[in-house]
Amino acid sequence: MKAFELKIPPLVLVVLFALAMWLLAHLVPSLALPLSWRLLLAGIFAITGIAVALSGVLVFRRANTTVDPRVPQQTSSLVIRGIYRYSRNPMYLGFLLLLAALACYLMSAAALVLLPLFVLYMNRFQIAPEERHLLHKFGTEYQAYTTQVRRWL
Repeated sequence: MKAFELKIPPLVLVVLFALAMWLLAHLVPSLALPLSWRLLLAGIFAITGIAVALSGVLVFRRANTTVDPRVPQQTSSLVIRGIYRYSRNPMYLGFLLLLAALACYLMSAAALVLLPLFVLYMNRFQIAPEERHLLHKFGTEYQAYTTQVRRWL
């Protein structure tokens, strides 16, 4: 299973999950929710997701460290300020919120089922390997951070 670790860029994974959600939404009956509520929920999730993900990127840029999650060994500093005081993975959290926005827009129970699968995949094949690298590179400082800030939220 290590062969899948850090291989698929998270943005590509988001697109793949979004396509799967769209396909499932068209194959399985949708949930009943008026259009106005559907669009409102989708909009709230989308705006929040974009804001959370961009906040993570901006803090990384200010710290002059890599935002490419496939090469955690290139991390130059441990970022624990800004949005990273609330989530260790705000970019991934933002992506999850964008997928939740799509699921709301599609109003598909089948699409909603893919959200926990996204989290499971990210935890196993993206976040766990990143955390191993960070623990190796930053030691007790990173370990202390993980006891103070949750992985997602």
